[in-house]
Amino acid sequence: MRAFRATATATTAALLGVVILSGCGLARPDHALVTFTAEATAGGSGPAPRDTSAPAPEPEPGAPSPPPATAETIVTVTRSGGFAGRTHTLSVSSDGSWTRRGAHAEPEGGGLLSSTQLGRLRAAVEAADFAHLSRTAKSGGTVFDGFTYTFVRGGLKVVTNDGSVPAVLTKLLDALPPFEG
Repeated sequence: MRAFRATATATTAALLGVVILSGCGLARPDHALVTFTAEATAGGSGPAPRDTSAPAPEPEPGAPSPPPATAETIVTVTRSGGFAGRTHTLSVSSDGSWTRRGAHAEPEGGGLLSSTQLGRLRAAVEAADFAHLSRTAKSGGTVFDGFTYTFVRGGLKVVTNDGSVPAVLTKLLDALPPFEG
C-alpha cells in the first residue's frame, strides 16, 4: 500500500509539474523531460526516473503525422491604466495568431493577422531593437489617466508610459491588433 501511495504521489507531482510548465509555455516537445516509471527503484524508495530525451522512432508509413511545432511569440504587450483602469495583454505569435487577455489573464479574444499585417509588425519589432532600448522609458511629461505599456520580446522587457513612449515603440503599438474588442 505504501508503494502504491508513493507511486501515486510521484505521478501526481509529475503531472502537476507538466500542467504548470505547459501553462507557462515552458513544457515544449523539444525540451528534455524525465518521466517516472511505475516500477519501484531498488530499495523501494519510489519510482525510477526514465530519460525521455532520446529521439523518437521514425513513424511507420501511413501513420498520422505529429502535430506541428507551436509558434514562437514575437512580442507580448500589456497596456494598463487609463481613465477606467483596465488591463489588457496582447501576444502575437510568429504564425500571425494573436490572443488578447484581460487583467486576470482571462481570454478576451484573438485572431490571425494577414501576411501584410504580420510583415508590418515584424518590421516594427525589429526596428524597435529591444536589446538597445532603455528598460524604463520615462522621458516625457505625466499624462493623467494615461496608459502604462510593458513590452516583452525575447526575454527583454521595456516599460513606458503615455507621453514617454519612444517613436519606435509607437510604430509597434500601431502595428498591433486592438487592445479592446
